[in-house]
Amino acid sequence: MASLRMVDSRVGDLDGVLKELRSQKSDRKFLLFLADIDPSTSRSWCPDCVRAEPVIYQKLEAFSGDVTLVRAYVGDRPTWRNPRHPWRTDDRFKLRGVPTLMRLDEDGAIAGRLEDHEAHLERQIDELIR
Repeated sequence: MASLRMVDSRVGDLDGVLKELRSQKSDRKFLLFLADIDPSTSRSWCPDCVRAEPVIYQKLEAFSGDVTLVRAYVGDRPTWRNPRHPWRTDDRFKLRGVPTLMRLDEDGAIAGRLEDHEAHLERQIDELIR
């Protein structure tokens, strides 16, 4: 039976989560970088994230196999805007915007990615899932 398993992460614990992810069985593994929820609105401070998240979840839930999705929250707007944000400078991610959806291979390496300007596009998500 196909399923979508979601795991949440923040800057301080992402490496541990990714290490654990490598040992888990799943047909597809994804890493989704998102903006934090703004406590004053109970919504993401990032309009692109608000637009992309439902589309991404719908596509991953429709996949016929087991999917694991790590949602990595970048922080509040001032934290994310810092050019020295750890995920902006990390050679593995070189994150430029949120949302960014990455497909991981069996070894945990990035096998494909959708940047913020395309992470809401159904056709692009379908191609990344295949």
